[in-house]
Amino acid sequence: MKLFLSDGTFIETDKPIDISIPLTNDNYNPRAWYVDPPVFEPVRANGFIGSRKEGGAVNFRNIFFNPHGHGTHTECLGHITDEVFSVNKALRKFVCKAFLMSVQPIERLNESDGKTDLVITLEQLRSFAIEENTEAIVLRTSPNSLEKKHMDYSSTNPPYLEEECIQFFDELGIVHILIDLPSVDREQDGGVLAFHHAFWKVPHAPDFTRTITEMVYIDSSVSDGTYLLDLQMAPFENDASPSRPVLYEIIK
Repeated sequence: MKLFLSDGTFIETDKPIDISIPLTNDNYNPRAWYVDPPVFEPVRANGFIGSRKEGGAVNFRNIFFNPHGHGTHTECLGHITDEVFSVNKALRKFVCKAFLMSVQPIERLNESDGKTDLVITLEQLRSFAIEENTEAIVLRTSPNSLEKKHMDYSSTNPPYLEEECIQFFDELGIVHILIDLPSVDREQDGGVLAFHHAFWKVPHAPDFTRTITEMVYIDSSVSDGTYLLDLQMAPFENDASPSRPVLYEIIK
């Protein structure tokens, strides 16, 4: 089905591009921050067995996972504030214009420990021409290996965004950032989380509308450019929730 937009363009609703990574029970999920794999287990209580294979009437499983550490998730400023604000209350508009860009992080020497990091820079972001009224940026990093779907990022010092990139997002009025990495900040930064704080303007002018979505995966067959984003999310009253961002090609 074609859904026509106000500017005369349209999307085909039967051609979604799901950029989330499913949470599975086979220990083959991407994870970070030293969490163990997610656990799916049948409920066993008072003679009840929540497993058809084990003789139960239904499959009825508990699932134990961490939204920040296991797969695709969306978070709000409650991630870094004393009070745990809910992303379910922060995210009230789910559809917007998004721009997908592919970026190859470059090497930078980190003066705090002398290690060489891979970073995304302000200059790289500004090399893209972004349409007006774009509210979301989707970042696909190179190389774009399928390993991103199964990577354990703990202790790997993944690439991240330099704090100066905030200028780019502020100038455009970007509300949502989506990235195929476990964090927009350095893995080990002494708890500074410079980009998180700058993006959400915590503590001086907290912005409750902005969200960050991490550990997405965008197949290399999907071209850079402008899309319609449907940022689907489980309604957890928590600072972060598992999410399912979906892109639709905008056809003129």
